[in-house]
Amino acid sequence: MATIAFIGLGNMGGPMATNLLKAGHKVTVFDLVPAAVAELVAQGASTADTALAAVKDVDFVISMLPAGRHVESVYLGDNGLLGAVKKTTIIMDSSTIDAATARKVGAAAKDKGIGFMDTPVSGGVAAAAAGTLAFMCGGDSATFEKGKTILQAMGKNIFHAGDNGAGQVAKICNNMLLSVLMIGTSEALRLGVDNGLDASKLSEIMLASSGRNWSLEVYNPYPGVMEKSPASNDYKPGFMVDLMCKDLGLAMETAIQSASATPMGALARNLYTAHQSKGNGQLDFSSILQSLGK
Repeated sequence: MATIAFIGLGNMGGPMATNLLKAGHKVTVFDLVPAAVAELVAQGASTADTALAAVKDVDFVISMLPAGRHVESVYLGDNGLLGAVKKTTIIMDSSTIDAATARKVGAAAKDKGIGFMDTPVSGGVAAAAAGTLAFMCGGDSATFEKGKTILQAMGKNIFHAGDNGAGQVAKICNNMLLSVLMIGTSEALRLGVDNGLDASKLSEIMLASSGRNWSLEVYNPYPGVMEKSPASNDYKPGFMVDLMCKDLGLAMETAIQSASATPMGALARNLYTAHQSKGNGQLDFSSILQSLGK
């Protein structure tokens, strides 16, 4: 059993912390939303009045925060957590942020002799609840081996992508590809239905053919085809359009920095941003099908 501080109990962080409790770890939680904290306390977690108090004497710190500026502020700002943890603490930031910030925090941690990894996740809220997330880790090998033992309570696929920042790059590459596949799948289904095909039958055909992909297998974007998919539940997320737009923005910023050609990614970002601007930001990202017409 390990002692763990969990900072950030949103749609993803809350279920992740729950799975740590189920695995028998001693978890202290902190969030700015009292109701989120109360829910974890009811499940057996301890709480602290501040993030600084939460990380005192713990073996691991896990954070799930909205953006790079929040991560930088929490770890490097005035009264930052890097100045409060013990030297043997392993820090894992599961936020999806820019790789530069992950590298900056990682370098500051290294200067203090503290192990740090960026550990963004893939799988969405359902996988967070089920404990089947994929973790994409950026950090040194020793930190990865120690952190992996804790991540296994929250995920089934734990990857070591490279040094600090590599986890973030892997995450944005994955989600850029996911956006392209979801748009392409939605287009194909819409085209088939517009020409008289049944969406379920067409999905069955494409699943057995060369168009097979994750969206068709487990996340069909056409309503009524897959009972438990967001599409069949009024596009309740899931993974929100707002978050896909955020990730695609990070992907395009990274592409500019490395002078990488990402024409499909750029188009996907434009399409998702247009969908978002029409008031669809809180819908699941598979709702992009709705932007394709009737």
